[in-house]
Amino acid sequence: MSTNHKIFIKIDGLVQGCLIKRYKRFLTDVVLESGEEVTAHCPNTGSMKNCLFENYPVALSKSDNPKRKLAYTWEWAKNPDGQWIGIHSAYANKWVEQAIQAGLLAELVGYNTIKREQKYGEHNSRIDLLLKDGDQPDCYVEVKSATLLLGDGVGVFPDTKSERAVKHVEEMIKVVENGQRAAMVWCVQHAGIDQVGPAFDIHPEYGDACRRALKAGVEFYAVKATFDGEQVCLSADVRCWP
Repeated sequence: MSTNHKIFIKIDGLVQGCLIKRYKRFLTDVVLESGEEVTAHCPNTGSMKNCLFENYPVALSKSDNPKRKLAYTWEWAKNPDGQWIGIHSAYANKWVEQAIQAGLLAELVGYNTIKREQKYGEHNSRIDLLLKDGDQPDCYVEVKSATLLLGDGVGVFPDTKSERAVKHVEEMIKVVENGQRAAMVWCVQHAGIDQVGPAFDIHPEYGDACRRALKAGVEFYAVKATFDGEQVCLSADVRCWP
């Protein structure tokens, strides 16, 4: 069973404003609290379905690197219900790694080494986290950021069709067939999501792959990353499919 303690991560230096619009996939116009209008980098390549709320609050980080074309990066968005949503999907890997190290996912404790972005599989894929310990089988951990809230606390992944996501599930099935462990961890970056699972209606092929993976022995877990404007709380306070 997952544990019920929490990890708090202080986030400094964020600038808040209101969203004008997202466009060209990677660009976001924002009016800062100072009244200045800026263009920020959007680090999310997905559809961001149910995450785009014009004229609602957003939080940005700012880089002092003079070589960057855009100083600001969009990090969080707030929806009409006042719930923060994580935009920076790349943080999911880091937060799941921290959750594992802190014992938030009791099922994944007991490994003495965590390696990132290791090549594996028939398609030269890269696994997000590889847990190793000479006394037990390796555990291959695939991390996905889940932000699509359907309603009533139910969230799903993905928010659009993703053949790449299906391929990752297929690779994990092969890992288990080869005698190793494989675990899918959804990192829920939406305060309103209380339970998460595959988006069967949006991408039936992904849902079918997850069903086959579960039957084959792939494990499914979830970590929740909740933002309150100043810090991120990592917890296992989310119900995971099935």
